[in-house]
Amino acid sequence: MIKRKKFLQQAAMGLAGTVGLPLLGKASALHAYQNNKTGSLKIGVAGFTFARFDVAQSASMIKRLDIKYLSIKDFHLPINSDADKIKSVLGAFADAGCKVYAVGVIYMKTEADVDAAFDYAKRVGVDMIVGVPTYELLDYTEQKVKSSGIRIAIHNHGPEDKLYPAPQNVYDHIKNRDARMGLCLDIGHAVRAGANLVQSVKEYKSRLFDMHIKDVTGAYKDAKAIEIGRGVIDFPALVKTLKSIQYNGVCSIEFEKDMTDPLPGIAESIGYFRGIMASV
Repeated sequence: MIKRKKFLQQAAMGLAGTVGLPLLGKASALHAYQNNKTGSLKIGVAGFTFARFDVAQSASMIKRLDIKYLSIKDFHLPINSDADKIKSVLGAFADAGCKVYAVGVIYMKTEADVDAAFDYAKRVGVDMIVGVPTYELLDYTEQKVKSSGIRIAIHNHGPEDKLYPAPQNVYDHIKNRDARMGLCLDIGHAVRAGANLVQSVKEYKSRLFDMHIKDVTGAYKDAKAIEIGRGVIDFPALVKTLKSIQYNGVCSIEFEKDMTDPLPGIAESIGYFRGIMASV
């Protein structure tokens, strides 16, 4: 594994330097990442990162970070939003240069929840729901996938989750179902649940629709979220594997360490992740 200090020494100047983006204004360096063929993975952000901020505040941070993709949460765009509300919220993020590509995470405990989620995705204009249907609802969810053409990426939530603690638990329940039923691989929760990330990406590549990218302090249940590159996840190996399988989904950063003041940590995390993309 490339150690953080060594990586920061070796990364090209201006690339690793984006960890100070909010204070140093390294927008041009970020565009260099995005235009670099070796850094071709798409970087986004998971909406939960901005749980304590309204749409305008979140859009402002997204613009400063030069993030192009957002999986939106219902606290920014409620499931029962009408057309005007949807237009307003999507417009705010579009003005920040960011496209809403998915909705969720959405928890589904009844058929009515499933119906609402698929109707919501259709009205928002996205083709993917990041969701958590119960086992009993998988047949009904599959019917909705087939009738709507909207994909569902089931999210693993770590050792505490009785349904889908690790990516294998998701895959085992959808592998024989419609090909539009897949995984949103939360790498931090997966590591806490004992999963091997490289192996998971390789084994489940045909159903890997989305990713929540974070780092954690250890591979155990009570490990804490931390800036990307400061924890135990081997990001060079992960990025190399994602490139090898030609992953074309979004790598959405989900920062949970300090949600009252997330901008510095998100910027550091994105800078490190982009540096890894450009170096492997």
